[in-house]
Amino acid sequence: MAVESPRRQYTAVDTSRLASFPVFASLPDDALGALADSATEVGADAGATIVTKGDFGYALYLVEEGEADVHVDGDVASNTFGPGDSFGEIAMLVSGRWTAEVVARTPMRLISLFERDVRQACVRVPELESARRSIASERLA
Repeated sequence: MAVESPRRQYTAVDTSRLASFPVFASLPDDALGALADSATEVGADAGATIVTKGDFGYALYLVEEGEADVHVDGDVASNTFGPGDSFGEIAMLVSGRWTAEVVARTPMRLISLFERDVRQACVRVPELESARRSIASERLA
């Protein structure tokens, strides 16, 4: 039986939702607005594979609700993602591909931002680029 993939809902995301994430907390309103306009809400049922190792890493995911396990080479890693966490920085900044599989442990609500939109915001707000690189470095360590 195939596991259901995440469901995307193409609706505007309020800037306050983005500002609640540490990586975006210091962004000015105009940068948050530009990101919010391009954001997509994603829902995932428990057991859904959100990203698959080796696939192109085209998005940054922000976890609003629920929890996900990180699978590396078939094993569940010690880290999980929960509310306030983000993932996708390594693929966007370093490898271009997902370095692990992320599977919803519980039903989830996420915000997805395409790489090109985040890149444009980073050009306008250098602090965002620094924050993304810091998160990626921590995960690679």
